[in-house]
Amino acid sequence: MLNFIKRPLDRLLDTANMPNRRPELRAHNESNVDDMFIIGDLAGAPVIKLAMEQGYEVIHHIASLPGAKGGDPNVYDVVVAGAGAAGLNAALEAKEAGLSCLLLEKSKIANTIENFPEKKWVYAEPDTKPPKGKLWLDGARKEDLVARWNAMITENDLDVRREEGVESITRPDRKSPFVVKTSKGEYRARRVIIAIGQRGNPRKLGVPGEEQERVYHRLYSPRIYEGEDILVVGGGNSAIEAALVLSEANRVTLSYRGAEFGRVFKDNERLLKAAVDAGRVEVVYESNVTRFDDGIYTLERQEGGAKREEERKFDHAFVLVGAELPVGFLRSVGIRLENEWRGNWLASLGLTVAALFFAGLYGPDARMAGLAANVPPLASGALALLAVAALFVTASRGNRYSWLGISFLACFTVYGAKVGNGEEFWPFRGWGFEALSFGDRPWSFWYTVLYTVLMTVFGIQAMKRWGFDRKDSFQIWRYVSLIGFQWVFFFLIPEFLFQWAVQMNWVGDTLANDPQFAGQAWRSYGVVYAWPLFFYTFFYDPHQIWIVWGVVLTFVLIPILSFFHGKRFCSWICGCGGLAETLGDRWRHLAPKGKESIRWEWMNMAVLVFAVVVTVGILIKDSIAFVRAPSEAGLHIYRIYVDVWLVGILPVTLYPFLGGKVWCRFWCPLAKLMGLYSKWFGRFQIKSNDKCIACTECTRNCQVGIDVMSYALKQEPLTNDDSSCIGCGICVTVCPMDVLSFGDEPAVTSEKKTALTTES
Repeated sequence: MLNFIKRPLDRLLDTANMPNRRPELRAHNESNVDDMFIIGDLAGAPVIKLAMEQGYEVIHHIASLPGAKGGDPNVYDVVVAGAGAAGLNAALEAKEAGLSCLLLEKSKIANTIENFPEKKWVYAEPDTKPPKGKLWLDGARKEDLVARWNAMITENDLDVRREEGVESITRPDRKSPFVVKTSKGEYRARRVIIAIGQRGNPRKLGVPGEEQERVYHRLYSPRIYEGEDILVVGGGNSAIEAALVLSEANRVTLSYRGAEFGRVFKDNERLLKAAVDAGRVEVVYESNVTRFDDGIYTLERQEGGAKREEERKFDHAFVLVGAELPVGFLRSVGIRLENEWRGNWLASLGLTVAALFFAGLYGPDARMAGLAANVPPLASGALALLAVAALFVTASRGNRYSWLGISFLACFTVYGAKVGNGEEFWPFRGWGFEALSFGDRPWSFWYTVLYTVLMTVFGIQAMKRWGFDRKDSFQIWRYVSLIGFQWVFFFLIPEFLFQWAVQMNWVGDTLANDPQFAGQAWRSYGVVYAWPLFFYTFFYDPHQIWIVWGVVLTFVLIPILSFFHGKRFCSWICGCGGLAETLGDRWRHLAPKGKESIRWEWMNMAVLVFAVVVTVGILIKDSIAFVRAPSEAGLHIYRIYVDVWLVGILPVTLYPFLGGKVWCRFWCPLAKLMGLYSKWFGRFQIKSNDKCIACTECTRNCQVGIDVMSYALKQEPLTNDDSSCIGCGICVTVCPMDVLSFGDEPAVTSEKKTALTTES
């Protein structure tokens, strides 16, 4: 029922997802299940040192809680599932803190590292960050590292159960201990830490015969294979590196479903080309293995626009197509994943509509007069509030569609009433603006106050998250700039300083005594906001000084800024971008991703063209009569649909679901104009060195949905030639390997350091 609404909505919301979603986490890496924590690879720690840090910090948090140590010898204070870097360090810290701790491991200690190829070097990156906790870490061959960790288990007398994986975790109620069941026993725990990673769950093709002995999902000892026909399936660095090392003594076929390799190291790409040219490796693009038989596999491939199947012989096959999140296990213990849409969407839609309908009965709108004749205002208001309360109740029970409804109602109220007294959107027409105005100040003033407060509070939080916590001065100054511009240019000047400047003759006698200039305080937003973001720069009877400044700002200063800094205006100065970077920061990882979302970026060009057409029409309407009516209609359309819906209601509604940059990325005409300036003659770029480990942190945290990692892997500069990059630098900040740097900074080069994965 009504699936024609739900399908495109779900499709839109799903664009926020990375290939592997993470569990939903609260402060201190606590999951949505109270007292159950997640650390390591599952929690976004892509390298050993950061996984260790999570284990260290979670234990210190647990130890600080009241009653962290229990008195019952039959109940562990902590049970840790997974003996990789995060789990081991957590167990060591628990021992140090005097907490009773059991460490469960379904396979071997540090199983992921154990499964690295023989004598592989493991690095202790990032170099600038000292390791936390007792677990030893330094650059070493994988055999030496694993031996050292096993020795530490013995030295510290840790209670470790190898070959004993967790099968289920249950708890009768919040006050009872967890019951942790394994393949060999049952344990009770006050708190549980999950550190199982995802590398131990290799992704499979799901085709017949894949379970046979000669088909592997890891490559352990490549040197034992000689003179064989080897099949490697996959298009990532692991698959390519496996194909290369196996090709030294074997005949190798590399099957990949794509038309080209999109996420491979530059060196791997070069080495693969050399191997293909030398005849050691055959690459079959746009192909899929459909079955494995005894020594034969069936390959479906594209040829001349048509599919055909062929059978080929093989001695061994290696399916290296990545790893999967252990979704089944996580859901079985009650853990939610990021961006999971659960609940009755139709009920949430109905409650949202009901809230608006009853609010409409409260107002004096003539269209509702007949319906509202027998409904007292207080009753309609109470029914509207009841519908909103029901949304909150269903949202608190896990219905995410209800949160979407609440977000929409809040933004629709704020912006629908802000349009102006008597011009409000239904159901607030005739009463909304006045109801939100108080203290002899209109709602537009209090909206600016609210906006500034939100930017300040959440800006300080974001500054701490990206600046102070990571010791990144670039991010500190960026947030200082955003908050400072909001306070000075988008609040104090238009609301106070402009009037004071006129009253006290700070602007000179001529301007102070010019009623046209003195009555245009609202135009002071145009001091920083260039046309067409400040759309009304050149019409509605502007004073000459505003016209001159508007021309200089839009066509001289903005191009110069774009030449050196690309679209950094969006992430350092702009108030629209500022709200997205502060209030919207906590949801930045939900920005739409993938090729489909990039195709949507045509919309800001459409808005820019519309702005140009309407502006030209308004400027010439007094000279060309037939232009007047369509230009004024276009102006009204722009004011309502762009300045209210696309700037305010829709993007801010979607902050918690698609990140903060919906307006900036898809609809802002000034962002598009700056992007064109930067593309045509700018020199802005983000460079990368050869240290990328494909951890996806840069891509995940990009507010404008750029696959930054694909640029880093190929060591290609990221510019505005083919991306909507706004220069916020978060990708540079989050990179654990210091791969990325701005074009005006020296590039760091070193030997490529790979495979710093963490968990067993």
